[in-house]
Amino acid sequence: MSKSATSVFYFGIYLLLTGLALLTAPNMLLGLFGLAETSEVWIRVVGMLVLLLSGYYIIAARHDLRPFFQMSVYLRASVILFFAIFVGMGMVGAPLLLFGLIDLAGALWTLQALKGERSPT
Repeated sequence: MSKSATSVFYFGIYLLLTGLALLTAPNMLLGLFGLAETSEVWIRVVGMLVLLLSGYYIIAARHDLRPFFQMSVYLRASVILFFAIFVGMGMVGAPLLLFGLIDLAGALWTLQALKGERSPT
């Protein structure tokens, strides 16, 4: 597995674990980040979506899908911008930015790995 694939694979595992946590024990995870508890179904729907999204990352990594890795860098890096806007608008507390930092760190890891790899011809 290439270094970029490895970074995407581990991000997929992070998504898998986060999705499972949001499906099975959402308030525990929300509490860790200082977010309000909820009994509404939306948080479990988000968990399901994150869990399903993890499959894309894991399969892309196992098949070394570089175009996916490249696009994921931009998309994951943008998460913190959206979260910062939500925090700035007072829609949510600053602890949400911790999730965004994880996405940004993963994106930077993948970007660094991609820069060190030659493009296939």
